[in-house]
Amino acid sequence: MKKISATDTLELSIPERIQLVEDIWDTIAAQTDSLELTEDEKKIIDKRLEAYHNNPDSGSPWNEVYERIAAKHGV
Repeated sequence: MKKISATDTLELSIPERIQLVEDIWDTIAAQTDSLELTEDEKKIIDKRLEAYHNNPDSGSPWNEVYERIAAKHGV
């Protein structure tokens, strides 16, 4: 396989770059069993999960979060 640099990827169109990122992510997701969380990461997840269980209505649905981010960045 030919190696490419980050600079090489800038020559790709935006749709091609998005596809590249998706392809890379798929290769990572396929190997999730080899990813280990640190103890600090596990504590953060446990803390957030506990906060959610204590007050499940405190968060926002994904579509609302997305709309806020899109509006902030003019998307």
